[in-house]
Amino acid sequence: ELVLKVRIQNPNLRENDFIEIELDRQELTYKELLQVSCRELGVNPEHVQKIRKLPNTMLRKDKDVARLQDFQELELVLRVSDKNFLFRVPTLSEQSGYNKKASELTY
Repeated sequence: ELVLKVRIQNPNLRENDFIEIELDRQELTYKELLQVSCRELGVNPEHVQKIRKLPNTMLRKDKDVARLQDFQELELVLRVSDKNFLFRVPTLSEQSGYNKKASELTY
């Protein structure tokens, strides 16, 4: 197994800890890295713009992934979209248990 440290790139979070993931050394592909990382972090792979090996190297292909060593730090850089922003706070009407009729004041 290859053990990597992965997190979501987000400079707005105070705590942006890494998690450790394990990849089978026989299946070291970009696609496998993306799938395992997204599954562990709870991210849709379609929202990932790129995978960055810290501090400043973009992973692009299977050969890049094959060169990774244990405990290297990676970040998933997400596409920014107003509709699908991962860290946005749900509005009151989107929160479960919200009742629009009950929230209207009557005089």
